[in-house]
Amino acid sequence: MTSSTSPAEAPRSTYSEAGVDTAAGDLAVELMKSSVRATQGPEVLGGVGGFAGLYDASFLKEYRHPLLATSTDGVGTKVAIAQALDKHDTIGQDLVGMVVDDIVVTGAKPLFMTDYIATGKVYPERIADIVRGIAEACSATGTALVGGETAEHPGLLGPDDYDVAGAATGVVEKDEMLGAHLVQPGDAILALESSGIHSNGYSLVRHILKNAGLGYNDHAADLGTTWGEALLTPTRLYTLQLLNLIRNVPGSVHALSHVTGGGIAANLARVLPKGSWAEVDRASWSPSPVFRALSDVAGTSLESSEGTWNLGIGFFAVVAQDKVDEAVASLAADGIPAWQTGTVAFGDAPEDGFEQGAKGVDGGAVRLVGQYADGAK
Repeated sequence: MTSSTSPAEAPRSTYSEAGVDTAAGDLAVELMKSSVRATQGPEVLGGVGGFAGLYDASFLKEYRHPLLATSTDGVGTKVAIAQALDKHDTIGQDLVGMVVDDIVVTGAKPLFMTDYIATGKVYPERIADIVRGIAEACSATGTALVGGETAEHPGLLGPDDYDVAGAATGVVEKDEMLGAHLVQPGDAILALESSGIHSNGYSLVRHILKNAGLGYNDHAADLGTTWGEALLTPTRLYTLQLLNLIRNVPGSVHALSHVTGGGIAANLARVLPKGSWAEVDRASWSPSPVFRALSDVAGTSLESSEGTWNLGIGFFAVVAQDKVDEAVASLAADGIPAWQTGTVAFGDAPEDGFEQGAKGVDGGAVRLVGQYADGAK
């Protein structure tokens, strides 16, 4: 049986007709070039658009025993709010916060980062906004943005859909690496203030608003702005401030914990040694208004979200007890409020209710105690 349609009459099948616009991709690269280059020092070789980013690592010969630290992450469903509001200039900072601030937990200085953006359709100005946010945050953390990829996936993602991810590499001297091995009985646990929800628990956030019939453009009276604007508050960056603390107050920092997925107790437990325990005193701070507002809408307690949201604590620093005042002063000078919220103990924990074993780490045990302070801390 033969077809009645001749080859000349058959529907054309080209890349553009499949939904991929390579010209738009090229324009996006042109729009982002200047912001990317602003993150790069002389150690970055080559220009934007190469097959691979090149980074001169010859300075590592100055290290006695360099360890490379690496991390990769995304920002989860927070991108859904950026897409709904058509506001894309802050999500890049969220990405850098999730990736680069994980590296500093080891005491490592970040070196370079790459990003990946998958989208249903390339809108050059939108992609440039996202990458500009990434680049500005890389500059704020001392990280070179050496490369990336924008991929158009029509049919898999909707025209206005996208997701972002990234990976970064840093370096730390082996005998200067931070971690549970340095933690001592009596060490103080400092809480470092977050800027809000950061980039974790947004599936719960979106579920709460949907169930309450609230839109992102609706005014949130307790927050003084719309829900969408409040929820897009960018993730606070901690890298340079923590590296300054390590340098300016030598021997003060024993371990660091980035409070991301899993919440407060679980993330702190990951950086404490096995056989240790700590109680985090809720009375030492008041959760940020956005957490209270969401809990009120959901009809739930703040305590019920401690395993999902950071509730106002973006980082923990476990420091020597005699260095607490200096550490708090160093962080405050760099714009990060911090306060002591607990102390590390060793031996059997006094009662039940402790969390440990998060992310497969057989570390210490942590629980939250007391009641949250009222109002602003």
